[in-house]
Amino acid sequence: MHYYRYSNAKVSCWYKYLLFSYNIIFWLAGVVFLGVGLWAWSEKGVLSDLTKVTRMHGIDPVVLVLMVGVVMFTLGFAGCVGALRENICLLNFFCGTIVLIFFLELAVAVLAFLFQDWVRDRFREFFESNIKSYRDDIDLQNLIDSLQKANQCCGAYGPEDWDLNVYFNCSGASYSREKCGVPFSCCVPDPAGGDIVRAKGSGPCGVFLQLKSKWDESIFTKGCIQALESWLPRNIYIVAGIFIAISLLQIFGIFLARTLISDIEAVKAGHHF
Repeated sequence: MHYYRYSNAKVSCWYKYLLFSYNIIFWLAGVVFLGVGLWAWSEKGVLSDLTKVTRMHGIDPVVLVLMVGVVMFTLGFAGCVGALRENICLLNFFCGTIVLIFFLELAVAVLAFLFQDWVRDRFREFFESNIKSYRDDIDLQNLIDSLQKANQCCGAYGPEDWDLNVYFNCSGASYSREKCGVPFSCCVPDPAGGDIVRAKGSGPCGVFLQLKSKWDESIFTKGCIQALESWLPRNIYIVAGIFIAISLLQIFGIFLARTLISDIEAVKAGHHF
C-alpha cells in the first residue's frame, strides 16, 4: 500500500471526516455483533469444540450474527483507515463492496418478486430443515418460538409440519414426552391471563394433540409462511421505507467515498504536476 502525504494537502476535510464518522459507526456496530456472537458461541461451548457447528442440520442464528459482524467490521475498518490515511486502495475496496451489496439487495428483491413460488418453496424447505433441528440449538429454538408467537402461526404450512421433528413425531416408535405435540410457542394465549390454553381432555397445550378437531381451541393452525405472506401487504410501506432508508445510507456512503477518492487523485495529480 502507498500513502500520499502532501505539505499543502487540498483534500476536503469535510468529506474526509464525514466519511470517517460514517464508518466509525459501522466499525463499532461490527465490534458489537462480533462480541455478541463470540459470547453466544462460548456459552454454547462452540469455541472449545468447533465441530459442533457442523453437527447441526439447521441454521445457527449466531452464525448470521458473526457474518454480519465480520462484514460491518471489515467495511468500517477499511473506510475509517482509508479516510484518515487518504488511502485510495482501501477507499476503493469500501466503495466497491458497498456497491456490490447494494446491487445484491436489489437483485434479491427483484427475483423474490418475480419468482414468488420458487422463493416460497425454498423458504418452506428452509423452515422444515430448521424444524428438524429445533431442539439441537437453543438460539434456533428461541428464534422459531419468537417467529411463531409474533405471527400467531405454527409450522411452515401448519402444525402437521412438527411431525418432522424427532421429539414431536407421532410415530409409535417415539418415546418422547412431547410425542404428537407442538412447541408451546404454537399455543393460543389464555384470555384469562395464563400462559396457555389447556387442550380439553388432552393435557397442556402442545402435548398429545392427536385430534385435529380440537386444534382451534388450543393452538395456532395457520402456517408461518401464510402468516408472513399476509403480514407483508399490511406492512408494505414500513418494509419499503426500511429498504429505501438502507439504500440511501449506502448511496450516501458511496458518494462520500467517490468524492474523497476524486479529491485525493486531484491532489496527487497536482502534486506530480
